[in-house]
Amino acid sequence: MHRLLRRARALRRALRRDRPRPGRPGRARRPARRSHRHRRGLLQPRRPRRAAAAAGADRAHRSADGARPLVRGALRRGPAAALLTLSYKGALRQPDLSKFDPEGAGDPEGSVFGLPFDEQESNLVLLPIPWEATTSYGRGTAGGPQAIRDASPQLDLFDPMLAAHDLAEPWRLGIHMLGEDPEIVALNTRACDLALPIIAVGGEIGDDPELRRALAEVNAASARLDAWVEEQVGARLDAGQLVGVVGGDHSVAFGAIAAHARRHPGLGILHIDAHADLRQAYEGFERSHASVMANVLDRLDGVARLVQVGIRDISAPEYERSRTDPRVVTHLDPVLNDRVFAGASWASLCDEIVAALPQEVYVSFDIDGLDPALCPGTGTPVPGGLSFAGVMTLLLAVVRSGRRVVGFDLVEVAPSPGSEWDANVGARVLYRLCGLALLKPC
Repeated sequence: MHRLLRRARALRRALRRDRPRPGRPGRARRPARRSHRHRRGLLQPRRPRRAAAAAGADRAHRSADGARPLVRGALRRGPAAALLTLSYKGALRQPDLSKFDPEGAGDPEGSVFGLPFDEQESNLVLLPIPWEATTSYGRGTAGGPQAIRDASPQLDLFDPMLAAHDLAEPWRLGIHMLGEDPEIVALNTRACDLALPIIAVGGEIGDDPELRRALAEVNAASARLDAWVEEQVGARLDAGQLVGVVGGDHSVAFGAIAAHARRHPGLGILHIDAHADLRQAYEGFERSHASVMANVLDRLDGVARLVQVGIRDISAPEYERSRTDPRVVTHLDPVLNDRVFAGASWASLCDEIVAALPQEVYVSFDIDGLDPALCPGTGTPVPGGLSFAGVMTLLLAVVRSGRRVVGFDLVEVAPSPGSEWDANVGARVLYRLCGLALLKPC
């Protein structure tokens, strides 16, 4: 086994890109990039929370007890309108908004998006999972959660898309990202060292006893991760909070989907990805990132429908399953493009895509479903893909239809060397997912 680990370290050196690695306990955090939200130095006093000119307009929206309502107005669908409220379980948590000035500099030492809220006062909790053991091409996605967190304070937290639907500032409902678990970081490091020699031979391990032992240990580590994720997500769901998972490779989504499916039987998954992820034990890894949706369909009884969008890199067996499994609806990216070029509107296609989903929807968002210009560092980029505006129109169509986003994951964001672009885009996708999950038609 020592010889195998030496081989793994050599392969790691050969394959390593010059990317930031996932956080380790005690690591000093890099200051977030400064932008127009960072005009003042961090040591300069913050300006008042509201300008006097805005105070009157703000008071006009206050309720009789003087509190500004967290959610107002209506989401219009044709002639009808439905009031928006939060979440689905328990009392609405009331974060202390006086701790944060959205017009000030985002705090790089705070939680995600520079927010000051802790887990207990937040209505939405993000679980970072720095895992990439089975990543089969470009590596680095284990660094995705920390990179997104580092880039996120420079975002403006007023969301112009959600402003039209009366939740322009999702942060007011409380969003908190947990810290990376040191045991998961260590488990990922060990599993990666064992997996790399297997990946190097394409999973063709033959009778090599060391590789067989390594494969068994990686599979056991992946099963342990799935159980841990399901437990962590389930605990927050039972506390009445919404949960989003931030990966890491796509295999981390399984435990989160399992936790949601147990509590929402008949769940539908909106799967945004360049790949179908319907392979069986890819390269011998039973819980591979390339097998996550096959595992969801084969292992979870609570999932009623899988709707896939953006798919443009798919094997023949995956394509066959997408056609023959009645639970699966796969919208191939080239087919959608052909229909748009022939005159179909993207809005009408979004309505068609959403119509196949049940009432409760889990969004599994692999960043490589987007145009790779938006995610050049991701491990398996594929030409084509969805535009940022196009995918946001699709996600908004879910809520407009009266369906509810009960949970989500964002996976496969990998920081590029010398650039925060991947993390910047990832942070914007993450904030929009948070906002859409916090919207619930009555």
